[in-house]
Amino acid sequence: MSDELRSKLAQVRAEVGKAVVGQTAAVDGIIVALLANGHVLLEGVPGVAKTLLVRTLSQALAIETKRVQFTPDLMPGDVTGSLVYDNKVGEFEFREGPVFTNLLLADEINRTPPKTQSSLLEAMEERQVSVDGVTRPLPSPFMVAATMNPIEYEGTYTLPEAQLDRFLMKLILRVPERDAEIEVLRRHAAGFSPRDLATAGIRPVLATGELEQARAYVQNIGIRDDVLAYLVDLVRATRQSPSVKMGVSPRGATSLLAAAKAWAWLTGSPAVSPDHIQQIALPVMRHRIQLRPEAEMEGVSQDAIIRSVLQQVRVPI
Repeated sequence: MSDELRSKLAQVRAEVGKAVVGQTAAVDGIIVALLANGHVLLEGVPGVAKTLLVRTLSQALAIETKRVQFTPDLMPGDVTGSLVYDNKVGEFEFREGPVFTNLLLADEINRTPPKTQSSLLEAMEERQVSVDGVTRPLPSPFMVAATMNPIEYEGTYTLPEAQLDRFLMKLILRVPERDAEIEVLRRHAAGFSPRDLATAGIRPVLATGELEQARAYVQNIGIRDDVLAYLVDLVRATRQSPSVKMGVSPRGATSLLAAAKAWAWLTGSPAVSPDHIQQIALPVMRHRIQLRPEAEMEGVSQDAIIRSVLQQVRVPI
């Protein structure tokens, strides 16, 4: 059964590939986040298929998705839901917001003020929403896929560190290579429209409950004590770098473990190895590192810090 589920998730990649070209690493990252019960932050310039990727993936996984365009005037209740007075019955009733779904696409999350950004904190951490003293559980699975534009800062708000830390991964969607971009144009010339995924022939792959079964297999992936110590040493090394103001938190360490277990299961391994941790370290840790101002002025990046740490920390044999 485990092999069959792995095969189906490989088919998910193929289905997404019918609509999205040249973003294989991002597809793998989102699948890992789903298996690890985490959330993803998608960063890329306009036009690299961030929104299309999420819509296509939800269709291949046969899960419900809703999209919220974050704007400066968006209120917390527009995301979580609010109490509305019903004249017919003479009392207030709760109207669910778009957060009540399986996959919430938070488009341009940094365009809304911190008050509205923080409305997602409880949903992301506790998988529930509290309105007027009443707690309401969210559907399972539940995942937030938030997009950000890295080059446009006017009219945007920096995401609080507490919220950044709740994203399992930050995935960078880059401009595709020349051959991939030619393939994109070839598909559009043949009639493909990103607004109509039916033209791409994307079909659902996973049946109801199979994602939960895959998550159960991921939980059973083991890790040796020396590999666990290696993971902790990597995280602690980010806090000791002279270029870093704030390194990866203990929550970041647990996120790295969860993602490494998911990646190990996807690759057919019975246990987490140092290789699995190294392969998943960049997307899990890059958004959890805050650089010192002088390091930023010198052009130091979070990815460079992580690569340096990976080279310096001793790998268990």
